[in-house]
Amino acid sequence: MSGRRRGGASLSKHSSKPWQRSTLGGERSNRLPAESPHPEQSTQSEARWASTGVSPDIRDAFAATRSPSSTAIRRAVKLNGIMNRIRVAAAALNQTPLDWSGNRANIIEAIAQARSAGARILCLPELCVTGYGCEDTFHSPGVQEMAWRVVQEIVAETADMVVCLGLPVLHRNALFSCAGVLVDGRIVGLVAKRHLSGDGLHYEPRWFKPWPSGVRETLARGGQQYPIGDVVFNLGGVKLGLEICEDAWVAARPGGGMSPQGIDLILNPSASHFAFGKYDVRQRLVLEGSRAMNVSYIYANLLGNEAGRVIYDGGALVASAGELVAAGSRFSFQPVQVTSAVVDVAATRMRTSQQASFQPAFHAHHDGEIEHPFDWPDVEPEAEQTTRAAWESSASVKEEEFTRAIALGLFDYLRKSRSQGFVVSLSGGADSAATACLVALMTALARDELGEQGFAERLRHIPRLGECPHPDPLPAREGPVGRLLHCVYQGSRNSSQTTRDAAATVAEAIGATFSELRIDRFVDGYVEEIQRLLGRELTWEGDDIALQNIQARARGPSVWLLANVKRFLLLTTSNRSEAAVGYATMDGDTCGGLAPIAGIDKAFLRQWLAWLEREGPVGHGPIPELAAVNRLQPTAELRPQADGQTDEDDLMPYAVLDWIERTAIRDKQGPLEVFRRMRVRFPDSAPAQLHAWVNRFFSLWSRNQWKRERYAPSFHVDDENLDPKTWCRFPILSGGFARELAELSDYVERLL
Repeated sequence: MSGRRRGGASLSKHSSKPWQRSTLGGERSNRLPAESPHPEQSTQSEARWASTGVSPDIRDAFAATRSPSSTAIRRAVKLNGIMNRIRVAAAALNQTPLDWSGNRANIIEAIAQARSAGARILCLPELCVTGYGCEDTFHSPGVQEMAWRVVQEIVAETADMVVCLGLPVLHRNALFSCAGVLVDGRIVGLVAKRHLSGDGLHYEPRWFKPWPSGVRETLARGGQQYPIGDVVFNLGGVKLGLEICEDAWVAARPGGGMSPQGIDLILNPSASHFAFGKYDVRQRLVLEGSRAMNVSYIYANLLGNEAGRVIYDGGALVASAGELVAAGSRFSFQPVQVTSAVVDVAATRMRTSQQASFQPAFHAHHDGEIEHPFDWPDVEPEAEQTTRAAWESSASVKEEEFTRAIALGLFDYLRKSRSQGFVVSLSGGADSAATACLVALMTALARDELGEQGFAERLRHIPRLGECPHPDPLPAREGPVGRLLHCVYQGSRNSSQTTRDAAATVAEAIGATFSELRIDRFVDGYVEEIQRLLGRELTWEGDDIALQNIQARARGPSVWLLANVKRFLLLTTSNRSEAAVGYATMDGDTCGGLAPIAGIDKAFLRQWLAWLEREGPVGHGPIPELAAVNRLQPTAELRPQADGQTDEDDLMPYAVLDWIERTAIRDKQGPLEVFRRMRVRFPDSAPAQLHAWVNRFFSLWSRNQWKRERYAPSFHVDDENLDPKTWCRFPILSGGFARELAELSDYVERLL
């Protein structure tokens, strides 16, 4: 008899808690007569035991077996601390909120890949059953119930495996973000998240409650009882604890409290979004956790554009005793990425024993320890698998990350929205050129990783895509970019031949479909009608902004119509610097269903375009035709050409604008402090000029919040985002820093 009971861990009749059981008494072994009827078998048994080096007390525990089988000896060796190595795995999954079938399929595929690699333990991401970005639907009873049903279906796939996965659990009328531990076809317990992420784009406290430290309870579901809360697991002699995402980012990490219990492994199911430089921080947390606690640390993460705005870079990690053992790839277009490695449990135990500061916790039975039998096969040692992709060692790693993050974000948005392609209003300027190039790079990077058939299969909702020839080099007009990207140049009498030629050159270079429209007749029609209504002529001297805006707005209906007819997604090309000061026309250049570059500042965007012209992504190379764009000064081309309009004349130098934005919005400094810091940062500019820039920024920022509220969804790429729905809140109506700006004026007057 195995002694297993469906629905929870096996219980000893002597246990004082529903999840406690005796270690040896509950082992899945056949109880046989103490004495062997065959003396020669006894002699063989003695020899087999002697070869293991198992201590007498452990040997005595197994004395009831007639002849120690390999399984029995493995268990005894393991308890004695001789079985050294375990193959572990962590997965990066591309999940979608509320896509029950798709999420389940990815989880089961990850289990299959881990099993195929020989791993016996697999860590999956946080809330991977439901998807992390379910927002307020987490509170739906139907979502909670369906999540539990899906887990019950996945349990059957975990034979001879330990699998950790994330799901929401309702307990005591409160919702908790939990990690369920599934062992060999059974749910043996649930760990609840203790520290919730409530800053930046995370709103976990809106939906979940933090679990209190040291509290363990029982969850009743379907007539079964499951331990839940602050618990650890003893699985066949190997002790396992969990930190769930944010738990590892706080000073008082839960892992520190587990260390005295002799934890061998810590699993971290995470949903850690991409931001520039964040991967290095994440890796340090994993390495330091494994070092300080003398454990092997297994870290899983989400992958891709899960819910629309937030991009996850994957990057599963395995570390042991402060050393990186394995690192998974980042920004993969595959739905499932499994990273496995061999960790040495005996080595981390030895290091713990050598640590003078370590003091074990002595308990006959620890209240929060769930014991459950599990067989760990012997594993041969292997070399570390920490080779990074070539691009991650590039001197231009920020440009590489930006390229790959936006490309993956676009690919998943295209796939999950079931759009047939993208439309870009290509003006010949930096923003629209960058947006178009990112679509082309999306296509190149995805085809490079997935192959032609894999690419077509992932976008199987787009007919005939699999028939596209592979571009060599990037690409031919009839290739996949031409089918996925339609660029439109919408010129007017204020547009120059230079920008028209730049737009055509870039479109041809990347293989996009390219069309031209003239908007003058639309603009003239609107102007004539308003002049008739007002009974006067509109002039540049008196109606400058209105005459500029109507040109931008006249471009919207045409590209919207084209996108609707083709069932394409219209991309808006606004950047973060423009959003900060409202330098955009609502229902004009902001038209679109997605704003892929609205999270990045103009200064970096121009830097990225220059890099793309000269170098480009590792393995794909440059797009030299971008020189036609990069040599131009950014301009809206909405005033008559004789005026020589440029963005920086209308606003201020972009380097200055971006610096003020960071200091004022990210660092929350007022006008006077911004001015004082600017005098150090820009010493060559006169105080009067600095004053004018500060005044302009704060005035434009305050009056244009309504525009930022209306921008199309944008991708989050750094922790300086201005998106009011995910990062930066500001009132639509405010006093506009009037008093602060007056005090700044007084201060500047005293300087002059």
